[in-house]
Amino acid sequence: MTVTESGVGDDAFTRATAPYYTELLAYCYRILGSVEDAEEVVQTVYLDAWRAYPRFEGRSSLRTWLYRIATRAAVREAQQVRRRPLPSDLSGPAGPYHPIGRAATEVPWLHPLPDALWANDSADPGTVVADFETIRLAFVAALQELPARQRVVLLLREVLQWQASEIAELLGISVPAVNSALQRARAGMPLSDARRLEPEPPRVREFVDRYVAAFENADIPGLLSILTEDARWEMPPQQEWFAGRPDVVAFLRPRLAESGRLVAVPVGANAQPAVALYSRDAADVLRAHAIHVLTVRPDGIAAVVSFQIPALFPRFGLPMESDVRPHVPVPASALGAGWPGPR
Repeated sequence: MTVTESGVGDDAFTRATAPYYTELLAYCYRILGSVEDAEEVVQTVYLDAWRAYPRFEGRSSLRTWLYRIATRAAVREAQQVRRRPLPSDLSGPAGPYHPIGRAATEVPWLHPLPDALWANDSADPGTVVADFETIRLAFVAALQELPARQRVVLLLREVLQWQASEIAELLGISVPAVNSALQRARAGMPLSDARRLEPEPPRVREFVDRYVAAFENADIPGLLSILTEDARWEMPPQQEWFAGRPDVVAFLRPRLAESGRLVAVPVGANAQPAVALYSRDAADVLRAHAIHVLTVRPDGIAAVVSFQIPALFPRFGLPMESDVRPHVPVPASALGAGWPGPR
């Protein structure tokens, strides 16, 4: 065992704190809406915790202590960065023949969270369910609408089950102020019941398979058959988005016909099915194109957020380009196999 300048063995600190890394990452991601920002904050949290570990007296659990450090760091970051929206948070839907403008790369868009970075076998079923319900893309997007302090209060109280007095001590405010912030947050952010809205795993797998086939074969009738009547299509960093199956399909029809030669790889993001799409160029090289995060209901695919941000691919363990069909282990959430929580 080595002894660091903090006065604690590196091995002892790592053994004690490593089990909390993924849940701290998911917690900071919910607050910040960016995997990159969350990872930077959690790295800072672990550095600060390492330095302070010799002074940890065990008055609270190690998990609670780490969350205290993480909350302070995440709130500071959230107060410095503009909220991360989806296109539907900024404007109403566009018409199907609306010209697509320049990509709004200056907007700090909400990003997806690859399941491989946060999902783990929790011994607490309640924690797994809370993770599932509050990591989904729509929930995280709505969370970004709240002031940073309200985001934290909602997560600590509703998801992590902290007492109001503990939150008040952490944030340096009164218990009535915590309760007031929680009430305001709840008004705009009721906890979802996403599990109830999803079909059984075999049905999810069927919809994902048909979605992949529709895009790889430029099959508009196939796409029509799996989109719900009220389907939504968003594609950050483009600000335009579309609502309703007729408008979504009218927008996609010419683009699918032009693109062709697409290759789709099932992945998982935000405890939802997702698909990584590659476009094949004239030299037969597959190039990263977009990550599609799907919201599936019993009657079909109700929403697609197509993140046209190729830089996201390495986060999913996928290459930016390849001469062969890329392959990654498919997480349970990509196919609806027994989620929440891999088993």
